[in-house]
Amino acid sequence: MKTLCVLGAGTIGSFLVKAGLSQGYRVIATGRSERTLLRVKSLGVEATNDNAYAVRDSEIVLISVKPQHFPELATSIPRGLWKGKLVISVMAGVRLDTLRKVMVDAQVFRAMPNVNAVVNMSTTAITGEGPGRELVDSLFRSIGVTYWVNEDMMDVWTALVGSGPAFISEIVDGLVLGAVSSGMPRDLAYSAVLDVLKGTAENLKNHKGHPVEVRDNVTTPAGTTIRGLKAMEERGVKAALIETVESSSRRASELGKLIDERIRRELLGDS
Repeated sequence: MKTLCVLGAGTIGSFLVKAGLSQGYRVIATGRSERTLLRVKSLGVEATNDNAYAVRDSEIVLISVKPQHFPELATSIPRGLWKGKLVISVMAGVRLDTLRKVMVDAQVFRAMPNVNAVVNMSTTAITGEGPGRELVDSLFRSIGVTYWVNEDMMDVWTALVGSGPAFISEIVDGLVLGAVSSGMPRDLAYSAVLDVLKGTAENLKNHKGHPVEVRDNVTTPAGTTIRGLKAMEERGVKAALIETVESSSRRASELGKLIDERIRRELLGDS
């Protein structure tokens, strides 16, 4: 039985622990706090705050710490321990080239799932090459669907899909509050919006055309929908959504550059 370790068993890390168990691996998980370690133990796996031990004892390593914590993690693990490992990073922004500087002689992949893994509906992008490709794909397919993409798409993916559940939740809350303001009970409005969201997603998938075509099917002259769409245009809702994804994508890129600079300075001794 192969051993998989999850370095950083937070929200996403916990889903990855469950994914590893579902694939039949022995799992070790690490955390910074006693609370995290106790939660991980409740999942039925070994928990430790010793990252070096976890890497040493595993064939597959999943890195799920916050990007800002990666330089600290990297300095805590002897570089020779990475040799021969299959490493998968789910850290936002941290590029394969940066990972390979740290993990010499390891096979390295990047993945970006999202929090919908909690209902086994994560949408995960993966990038990287090597004989472990099928294993990596199988691991993330156990929590949803996978897409293999070029690495230059990963920052945008992080913004659109990794952060997407937060953005969509904010939109849902806005629609619900609009209904509450117009006299509908919140619980009824919330349930109805979720049903509409699910139905619209299925409708768009089956339609296979541009989403404005579905929009136009609902929009009649001088009707309720066009009045609402006019209000959205006046408030710049679509422009705000565009800027939301662009801004989040830029931040992912910034994080990658900052982490690479720290790795070169603090671990590799570059000036």
